[in-house]
Amino acid sequence: MARVLFVNAGSEGHLNPTLGVVQELVRRGEEVVYFAADQYRERVESTGAEVITFDVNKFVEAFLAGGRSFWGRAGGLLRTADIVIPSVLEQTKGERFDYMVHDAMFGCGRLLAQMLDLPAINSWTSFAMHPGIFASMRESLSRGVSADEDARAREEFQQIVDHVQATYQVQAGSAYDVFCNPAPLSIVYTSRHFQPDADSFDDTYKFVGPSIAPRSHEAFDFSNVDTDQLIYISLGTVFNQAADFYKLCIAAFADTTYTVILSIGEQTQIAELGDIPANVIVRPYVPQLEVLQRANLFITHGGMNSASEGLYYGVPLIVLPLGSDQPIVARRVAEIGAGVQLNREGLTAEKLREAADYVLHDASMRRACQEVGESFREAGGYHRAVEEIFAYKRLR
Repeated sequence: MARVLFVNAGSEGHLNPTLGVVQELVRRGEEVVYFAADQYRERVESTGAEVITFDVNKFVEAFLAGGRSFWGRAGGLLRTADIVIPSVLEQTKGERFDYMVHDAMFGCGRLLAQMLDLPAINSWTSFAMHPGIFASMRESLSRGVSADEDARAREEFQQIVDHVQATYQVQAGSAYDVFCNPAPLSIVYTSRHFQPDADSFDDTYKFVGPSIAPRSHEAFDFSNVDTDQLIYISLGTVFNQAADFYKLCIAAFADTTYTVILSIGEQTQIAELGDIPANVIVRPYVPQLEVLQRANLFITHGGMNSASEGLYYGVPLIVLPLGSDQPIVARRVAEIGAGVQLNREGLTAEKLREAADYVLHDASMRRACQEVGESFREAGGYHRAVEEIFAYKRLR
Protein backbone atom coordinates (compact mmCIF):
# COMPACT_ATOMS: atom_id res chain seq x y z
CA MET A 1 0.00 0.00 0.00
CA ALA A 2 1.29 3.46 -0.95
CA ARG A 3 0.25 6.99 -0.08
CA VAL A 4 -0.62 9.19 -3.03
CA LEU A 5 -0.82 12.98 -3.23
CA PHE A 6 -3.24 14.04 -5.99
CA VAL A 7 -3.05 17.74 -6.89
CA ASN A 8 -5.79 19.18 -9.06
CA ALA A 9 -6.65 22.85 -8.81
CA GLY A 10 -8.61 22.83 -12.05
CA SER A 11 -12.31 23.05 -12.79
CA GLU A 12 -14.89 20.28 -13.04
CA GLY A 13 -13.63 19.22 -16.46
CA HIS A 14 -10.18 18.58 -14.97
CA LEU A 15 -11.53 16.82 -11.89
CA ASN A 16 -14.26 14.48 -13.17
CA PRO A 17 -12.04 12.20 -15.30
CA THR A 18 -9.83 11.51 -12.29
CA LEU A 19 -12.59 10.26 -9.98
CA GLY A 20 -12.72 6.75 -11.43
CA VAL A 21 -8.93 6.54 -11.19
CA VAL A 22 -8.94 7.63 -7.54
CA GLN A 23 -11.76 5.25 -6.67
CA GLU A 24 -9.85 2.37 -8.28
CA LEU A 25 -6.60 3.35 -6.52
CA VAL A 26 -8.42 3.31 -3.20
CA ARG A 27 -10.11 0.00 -4.00
CA ARG A 28 -6.69 -1.49 -4.68
CA GLY A 29 -5.32 -0.36 -1.33
CA GLU A 30 -3.72 3.05 -1.99
CA GLU A 31 -4.27 5.91 0.43
CA VAL A 32 -5.09 9.02 -1.60
CA VAL A 33 -4.95 12.61 -0.37
CA TYR A 34 -6.65 14.80 -2.97
CA PHE A 35 -6.10 18.57 -3.22
CA ALA A 36 -9.09 20.29 -4.85
CA ALA A 37 -11.48 23.23 -4.55
CA ASP A 38 -13.80 22.89 -1.57
CA GLN A 39 -16.87 22.84 -3.85
CA TYR A 40 -15.78 19.37 -5.00
CA ARG A 41 -15.12 17.99 -1.53
CA GLU A 42 -18.16 15.71 -1.35
CA ARG A 43 -17.64 14.40 -4.88
CA VAL A 44 -13.99 13.49 -4.23
CA GLU A 45 -14.66 12.09 -0.75
CA SER A 46 -17.16 9.68 -2.30
CA THR A 47 -14.18 7.93 -3.97
CA GLY A 48 -12.67 7.13 -0.58
CA ALA A 49 -9.95 9.77 -0.78
CA GLU A 50 -9.07 12.25 1.94
CA VAL A 51 -9.65 15.80 0.70
CA ILE A 52 -7.65 18.95 1.37
CA THR A 53 -8.80 22.23 -0.14
CA PHE A 54 -7.76 25.75 -1.13
CA ASP A 55 -9.28 29.20 -1.54
CA VAL A 56 -10.70 28.97 -5.05
CA ASN A 57 -11.45 32.71 -5.27
CA LYS A 58 -7.82 33.63 -4.60
CA PHE A 59 -6.73 30.96 -7.08
CA VAL A 60 -8.96 32.29 -9.87
CA GLU A 61 -7.93 35.88 -9.12
CA ALA A 62 -4.26 34.92 -9.42
CA PHE A 63 -4.82 32.93 -12.61
CA LEU A 64 -6.73 35.72 -14.36
CA ALA A 65 -4.46 38.55 -13.23
CA GLY A 66 -2.15 38.29 -16.23
CA GLY A 67 -4.84 38.62 -18.89
CA ARG A 68 -5.62 36.32 -21.81
CA SER A 69 -2.48 36.68 -23.93
CA PHE A 70 -0.05 33.78 -24.12
CA TRP A 71 2.48 35.24 -21.67
CA GLY A 72 -0.35 36.57 -19.50
CA ARG A 73 -1.81 33.07 -19.17
CA ALA A 74 1.61 31.59 -18.46
CA GLY A 75 2.13 34.17 -15.73
CA GLY A 76 -1.33 33.50 -14.34
CA LEU A 77 -0.63 29.78 -14.05
CA LEU A 78 2.65 30.45 -12.28
CA ARG A 79 1.05 33.02 -9.96
CA THR A 80 -1.14 30.26 -8.55
CA ALA A 81 1.98 28.78 -6.95
CA ASP A 82 1.50 31.24 -4.09
CA ILE A 83 -1.97 29.76 -3.50
CA VAL A 84 -1.30 26.09 -4.16
CA ILE A 85 2.14 25.40 -2.71
CA PRO A 86 1.72 26.95 0.79
CA SER A 87 -1.75 25.40 1.09
CA VAL A 88 -0.57 21.89 0.19
CA LEU A 89 2.53 22.10 2.41
CA GLU A 90 0.61 23.40 5.41
CA GLN A 91 -2.16 20.78 5.19
CA THR A 92 0.24 17.84 4.65
CA LYS A 93 2.95 18.90 7.10
CA GLY A 94 4.64 15.85 8.58
CA GLU A 95 2.94 13.44 6.17
CA ARG A 96 4.80 11.06 3.88
CA PHE A 97 3.85 10.28 0.28
CA ASP A 98 5.22 7.68 -2.11
CA TYR A 99 4.27 9.40 -5.36
CA MET A 100 2.01 12.11 -6.68
CA VAL A 101 -0.40 12.66 -9.56
CA HIS A 102 -0.97 16.21 -10.77
CA ASP A 103 -3.11 17.89 -13.37
CA ALA A 104 -1.33 18.90 -16.57
CA MET A 105 -2.48 22.49 -16.67
CA PHE A 106 -3.31 23.56 -13.11
CA GLY A 107 -1.86 23.27 -9.68
CA CYS A 108 1.91 23.75 -10.11
CA GLY A 109 2.24 19.99 -9.73
CA ARG A 110 5.72 19.81 -11.24
CA LEU A 111 6.98 22.40 -8.74
CA LEU A 112 5.52 20.48 -5.81
CA ALA A 113 7.09 17.27 -7.11
CA GLN A 114 10.48 19.03 -7.03
CA MET A 115 9.95 20.34 -3.52
CA LEU A 116 8.69 17.03 -2.10
CA ASP A 117 11.11 14.94 -4.17
CA LEU A 118 8.29 12.65 -5.33
CA PRO A 119 7.92 10.52 -8.46
CA ALA A 120 5.28 12.35 -10.49
CA ILE A 121 2.53 11.41 -12.93
CA ASN A 122 0.81 13.90 -15.20
CA SER A 123 -2.97 13.80 -15.68
CA TRP A 124 -4.10 15.06 -19.11
CA THR A 125 -7.85 15.69 -19.17
CA SER A 126 -7.70 17.22 -22.64
CA PHE A 127 -5.53 16.42 -25.65
CA ALA A 128 -1.89 15.93 -24.72
CA MET A 129 0.71 18.45 -25.87
CA HIS A 130 4.42 18.03 -26.42
CA PRO A 131 6.64 21.07 -27.16
CA GLY A 132 5.95 20.91 -30.90
CA ILE A 133 2.16 21.02 -30.54
CA PHE A 134 2.51 23.58 -27.75
CA ALA A 135 4.37 25.93 -30.09
CA SER A 136 1.39 26.06 -32.45
CA MET A 137 -0.98 26.77 -29.55
CA ARG A 138 1.32 29.55 -28.39
CA GLU A 139 1.16 31.07 -31.86
CA SER A 140 -2.65 31.03 -31.89
CA LEU A 141 -2.85 32.64 -28.43
CA SER A 142 -0.48 35.38 -29.55
CA ARG A 143 -2.65 36.52 -32.47
CA GLY A 144 -4.13 39.97 -32.01
CA VAL A 145 -1.67 40.91 -29.25
CA SER A 146 0.45 43.97 -29.96
CA ALA A 147 4.22 43.75 -29.78
CA ASP A 148 4.28 46.15 -26.82
CA GLU A 149 1.65 44.19 -24.90
CA ASP A 150 3.45 40.94 -25.63
CA ALA A 151 6.77 42.37 -24.43
CA ARG A 152 5.21 43.69 -21.21
CA ALA A 153 3.52 40.35 -20.47
CA ARG A 154 6.72 38.44 -21.17
CA GLU A 155 8.71 40.71 -18.85
CA GLU A 156 6.08 40.25 -16.14
CA PHE A 157 6.21 36.47 -16.64
CA GLN A 158 9.97 36.50 -16.08
CA GLN A 159 9.49 38.48 -12.88
CA ILE A 160 7.03 35.85 -11.64
CA VAL A 161 9.50 33.10 -12.58
CA ASP A 162 12.21 34.83 -10.54
CA HIS A 163 9.86 35.21 -7.57
CA VAL A 164 8.70 31.57 -7.61
CA GLN A 165 12.22 30.18 -8.00
CA ALA A 166 13.59 32.32 -5.18
CA THR A 167 10.64 31.69 -2.85
CA TYR A 168 10.31 27.94 -3.27
CA GLN A 169 13.81 26.93 -4.41
CA VAL A 170 12.52 25.26 -7.59
CA GLN A 171 13.19 25.47 -11.30
CA ALA A 172 10.17 26.89 -13.12
CA GLY A 173 11.54 25.93 -16.54
CA SER A 174 10.12 27.03 -19.87
CA ALA A 175 6.65 28.30 -20.72
CA TYR A 176 5.84 24.75 -21.85
CA ASP A 177 6.87 23.45 -18.42
CA VAL A 178 4.62 26.00 -16.73
CA PHE A 179 1.63 25.27 -18.97
CA CYS A 180 1.93 21.48 -19.16
CA ASN A 181 3.75 20.26 -16.03
CA PRO A 182 5.60 17.45 -17.86
CA ALA A 183 6.33 14.27 -15.90
CA PRO A 184 8.00 10.90 -16.57
CA LEU A 185 4.53 9.34 -17.02
CA SER A 186 1.46 10.95 -18.56
CA ILE A 187 -2.04 9.52 -18.27
CA VAL A 188 -4.12 10.89 -21.18
CA TYR A 189 -7.89 10.46 -21.05
CA THR A 190 -8.42 9.84 -24.73
CA SER A 191 -7.39 7.23 -27.30
CA ARG A 192 -4.56 7.41 -29.79
CA HIS A 193 -7.25 7.32 -32.48
CA PHE A 194 -8.77 10.60 -31.27
CA GLN A 195 -5.55 12.35 -30.16
CA PRO A 196 -4.23 14.72 -32.86
CA ASP A 197 -0.73 13.81 -34.10
CA ALA A 198 -0.79 10.70 -31.91
CA ASP A 199 2.24 9.15 -33.62
CA SER A 200 4.42 12.02 -32.39
CA PHE A 201 4.04 10.95 -28.73
CA ASP A 202 6.40 8.44 -27.16
CA ASP A 203 5.53 5.58 -24.82
CA THR A 204 5.62 7.75 -21.70
CA TYR A 205 2.18 8.98 -22.79
CA LYS A 206 -0.45 6.36 -21.94
CA PHE A 207 -3.68 6.95 -23.87
CA VAL A 208 -6.21 5.24 -21.62
CA GLY A 209 -9.42 6.64 -23.11
CA PRO A 210 -12.16 8.49 -21.24
CA SER A 211 -12.51 7.62 -17.57
CA ILE A 212 -16.18 6.62 -17.60
CA ALA A 213 -16.98 5.60 -14.03
CA PRO A 214 -20.42 4.84 -12.55
CA ARG A 215 -22.10 7.93 -11.16
CA SER A 216 -24.67 8.15 -8.42
CA HIS A 217 -27.69 10.10 -9.60
CA GLU A 218 -31.44 10.01 -9.82
CA ALA A 219 -32.57 7.93 -12.78
CA PHE A 220 -34.14 9.73 -15.73
CA ASP A 221 -37.68 8.59 -16.43
CA PHE A 222 -37.81 7.52 -20.07
CA SER A 223 -41.17 5.75 -19.76
CA ASN A 224 -43.05 8.45 -21.70
CA VAL A 225 -40.17 9.62 -23.90
CA ASP A 226 -39.97 8.73 -27.60
CA THR A 227 -36.27 7.95 -28.06
CA ASP A 228 -36.40 6.92 -31.74
CA GLN A 229 -35.03 10.35 -32.81
CA LEU A 230 -33.61 11.75 -29.60
CA ILE A 231 -31.50 14.93 -29.58
CA TYR A 232 -29.65 15.85 -26.41
CA ILE A 233 -28.47 19.45 -25.89
CA SER A 234 -26.13 20.69 -23.16
CA LEU A 235 -23.51 23.43 -22.80
CA GLY A 236 -21.84 21.79 -19.82
CA THR A 237 -21.45 23.11 -16.30
CA VAL A 238 -19.45 26.35 -16.70
CA PHE A 239 -20.66 28.50 -19.62
CA ASN A 240 -24.31 27.45 -19.53
CA GLN A 241 -26.04 30.77 -18.81
CA ALA A 242 -27.41 31.00 -22.35
CA ALA A 243 -31.16 31.63 -22.38
CA ASP A 244 -31.10 33.03 -25.93
CA PHE A 245 -29.35 29.93 -27.24
CA TYR A 246 -31.78 27.64 -25.47
CA LYS A 247 -34.70 29.56 -27.00
CA LEU A 248 -33.07 29.15 -30.41
CA CYS A 249 -32.83 25.39 -29.85
CA ILE A 250 -36.47 25.20 -28.84
CA ALA A 251 -37.47 27.15 -31.95
CA ALA A 252 -35.30 24.92 -34.15
CA PHE A 253 -36.98 21.69 -33.10
CA ALA A 254 -40.47 22.75 -32.04
CA ASP A 255 -43.17 20.59 -33.59
CA THR A 256 -40.67 18.38 -35.44
CA THR A 257 -40.54 14.59 -35.24
CA TYR A 258 -37.48 14.87 -32.98
CA THR A 259 -37.59 14.50 -29.21
CA VAL A 260 -35.26 16.99 -27.50
CA ILE A 261 -33.82 16.78 -24.00
CA LEU A 262 -32.36 20.17 -23.08
CA SER A 263 -30.15 20.52 -19.99
CA ILE A 264 -29.84 24.19 -19.01
CA GLY A 265 -27.95 24.16 -15.70
CA GLU A 266 -28.71 26.18 -12.58
CA GLN A 267 -28.01 29.67 -13.95
CA THR A 268 -31.00 29.81 -16.31
CA GLN A 269 -34.60 29.46 -15.15
CA ILE A 270 -37.00 27.37 -17.22
CA ALA A 271 -39.57 30.19 -16.99
CA GLU A 272 -37.18 32.43 -18.98
CA LEU A 273 -37.56 30.20 -22.03
CA GLY A 274 -41.26 30.82 -22.69
CA ASP A 275 -43.62 28.15 -23.97
CA ILE A 276 -42.05 24.70 -24.18
CA PRO A 277 -43.34 22.47 -27.02
CA ALA A 278 -44.53 18.97 -26.16
CA ASN A 279 -41.54 17.33 -27.90
CA VAL A 280 -38.98 19.31 -25.84
CA ILE A 281 -38.02 18.29 -22.29
CA VAL A 282 -36.17 20.98 -20.32
CA ARG A 283 -34.36 20.20 -17.06
CA PRO A 284 -31.73 22.04 -14.96
CA TYR A 285 -29.82 18.75 -14.79
CA VAL A 286 -30.04 15.33 -16.41
CA PRO A 287 -27.84 12.23 -15.92
CA GLN A 288 -25.76 12.76 -19.04
CA LEU A 289 -24.36 9.26 -19.44
CA GLU A 290 -27.81 7.74 -19.17
CA VAL A 291 -29.25 10.12 -21.76
CA LEU A 292 -26.33 9.68 -24.17
CA GLN A 293 -26.86 5.93 -24.23
CA ARG A 294 -30.23 6.61 -25.89
CA ALA A 295 -29.42 9.75 -27.91
CA ASN A 296 -29.07 9.94 -31.69
CA LEU A 297 -27.41 13.38 -31.70
CA PHE A 298 -25.55 15.45 -29.11
CA ILE A 299 -25.44 19.25 -29.47
CA THR A 300 -22.60 20.34 -27.20
CA HIS A 301 -20.12 23.10 -26.36
CA GLY A 302 -17.33 20.63 -27.06
CA GLY A 303 -15.73 20.31 -23.66
CA MET A 304 -13.40 17.33 -23.74
CA ASN A 305 -15.43 15.36 -21.21
CA SER A 306 -18.78 15.95 -22.89
CA ALA A 307 -17.49 15.27 -26.40
CA SER A 308 -15.73 12.11 -25.23
CA GLU A 309 -18.80 10.83 -23.42
CA GLY A 310 -20.93 11.34 -26.53
CA LEU A 311 -18.42 9.59 -28.77
CA TYR A 312 -17.93 6.80 -26.22
CA TYR A 313 -21.54 5.84 -26.89
CA GLY A 314 -21.26 6.40 -30.65
CA VAL A 315 -23.35 9.58 -30.71
CA PRO A 316 -22.61 12.09 -33.54
CA LEU A 317 -21.91 15.65 -32.40
CA ILE A 318 -22.78 19.19 -33.37
CA VAL A 319 -20.13 21.25 -31.58
CA LEU A 320 -20.53 24.95 -30.76
CA PRO A 321 -17.23 25.80 -29.01
CA LEU A 322 -17.12 28.66 -26.52
CA GLY A 323 -13.50 28.79 -25.37
CA SER A 324 -10.67 26.94 -23.61
CA ASP A 325 -9.84 23.70 -25.49
CA GLN A 326 -13.28 23.50 -27.08
CA PRO A 327 -12.26 24.86 -30.53
CA ILE A 328 -9.50 22.21 -30.67
CA VAL A 329 -11.97 19.48 -29.75
CA ALA A 330 -14.49 20.78 -32.31
CA ARG A 331 -11.85 20.81 -35.02
CA ARG A 332 -10.82 17.24 -34.23
CA VAL A 333 -14.43 16.02 -34.26
CA ALA A 334 -14.89 17.53 -37.71
CA GLU A 335 -11.52 16.18 -38.95
CA ILE A 336 -12.42 12.59 -38.21
CA GLY A 337 -15.97 12.96 -39.51
CA ALA A 338 -17.71 12.36 -36.18
CA GLY A 339 -19.78 15.53 -36.38
CA VAL A 340 -19.79 19.16 -37.47
CA GLN A 341 -18.70 22.45 -35.96
CA LEU A 342 -21.01 25.47 -35.89
CA ASN A 343 -20.42 29.04 -34.77
CA ARG A 344 -22.82 30.44 -32.17
CA GLU A 345 -22.43 33.87 -33.75
CA GLY A 346 -24.99 34.26 -36.51
CA LEU A 347 -26.60 30.90 -35.83
CA THR A 348 -30.30 30.69 -36.61
CA ALA A 349 -32.92 28.10 -35.72
CA GLU A 350 -33.12 27.11 -39.38
CA LYS A 351 -29.34 26.58 -39.66
CA LEU A 352 -29.29 24.48 -36.51
CA ARG A 353 -32.19 22.32 -37.67
CA GLU A 354 -30.55 21.83 -41.10
CA ALA A 355 -27.28 20.79 -39.43
CA ALA A 356 -29.14 18.33 -37.22
CA ASP A 357 -30.96 16.83 -40.22
CA TYR A 358 -27.63 16.46 -42.03
CA VAL A 359 -25.77 14.80 -39.16
CA LEU A 360 -28.63 12.50 -38.22
CA HIS A 361 -28.93 11.14 -41.74
CA ASP A 362 -25.22 10.80 -42.57
CA ALA A 363 -24.23 7.14 -42.25
CA SER A 364 -20.52 7.89 -42.53
CA MET A 365 -20.68 10.07 -39.40
CA ARG A 366 -22.32 7.29 -37.44
CA ARG A 367 -19.57 4.91 -38.54
CA ALA A 368 -16.85 7.41 -37.56
CA CYS A 369 -18.43 7.85 -34.12
CA GLN A 370 -18.64 4.11 -33.62
CA GLU A 371 -14.93 3.78 -34.51
CA VAL A 372 -13.97 6.44 -31.98
CA GLY A 373 -16.20 4.87 -29.34
CA GLU A 374 -14.61 1.48 -29.96
CA SER A 375 -11.13 3.00 -29.63
CA PHE A 376 -12.17 4.56 -26.31
CA ARG A 377 -13.47 1.31 -24.89
CA GLU A 378 -10.42 -0.66 -26.05
CA ALA A 379 -8.08 1.91 -24.43
CA GLY A 380 -9.09 0.63 -21.01
CA GLY A 381 -10.32 3.68 -19.08
CA TYR A 382 -9.58 4.13 -15.39
CA HIS A 383 -8.68 0.45 -14.92
CA ARG A 384 -5.88 0.82 -17.49
CA ALA A 385 -4.83 4.13 -15.92
CA VAL A 386 -4.30 2.44 -12.56
CA GLU A 387 -2.39 -0.44 -14.16
CA GLU A 388 -0.04 2.10 -15.77
CA ILE A 389 0.36 3.93 -12.47
CA PHE A 390 1.22 0.69 -10.67
CA ALA A 391 3.70 -0.30 -13.38
CA TYR A 392 5.39 3.09 -13.01
CA LYS A 393 5.42 2.75 -9.23
CA ARG A 394 7.18 -0.61 -9.45
CA LEU A 395 10.01 0.98 -11.45
CA ARG A 396 10.70 3.80 -9.00
